Amino acid sequence: MASEGRFSGFLSSVLDPRCWMHVLRLVHYYGYSHVRERGRIVTGPGTGIAPNVSFRNGERIRMGRGCHVGERSFLWAGNTTGRIDLGDHVSIAPGVFVTASDYQFVAGRPFREQPKRERDVRIGNDVWLGANAVVTAGVTIGDGCIVGAGAVVTGDLEPGTIAGGVPARVIGKRDGAG
Repeated sequence: MASEGRFSGFLSSVLDPRCWMHVLRLVHYYGYSHVRERGRIVTGPGTGIAPNVSFRNGERIRMGRGCHVGERSFLWAGNTTGRIDLGDHVSIAPGVFVTASDYQFVAGRPFREQPKRERDVRIGNDVWLGANAVVTAGVTIGDGCIVGAGAVVTGDLEPGTIAGGVPARVIGKRDGAG
């Protein structure tokens, strides 16, 4: 008896058309956030991108040679001008968010109606962005930098810098650089 109840519950959930509509919504999401945009991105040889990375405005994203973009990361270029430029051998850990656009704040206007400000993001060669790091619009990260997990980078980082925290601050130098 109990197994019949479980089977009928399983059957009713699998046959529910809302379940299949949700599958189509997921396919659509991955189509516009990864598949379509992935074809617009310029990538160098040897670059690997996880299948669940979210891209926006791929025509304004460039990745150099030998880059790796980890699972559940986001690379969102601006809608009109803001670019994201990754040098060679950049490693982006899972959950990293890089954006070339942010909101301005005008008093008396609802958040969703705030004007956007687009500024290029430049990430140099041999840079490692740790898991769940955030890189905001207008930031330049110099060659050889390491950004710690969970850091929020709101300002430029000199080459060879090791940075961490919220907001990110310099906590060391890589290999005695700089």
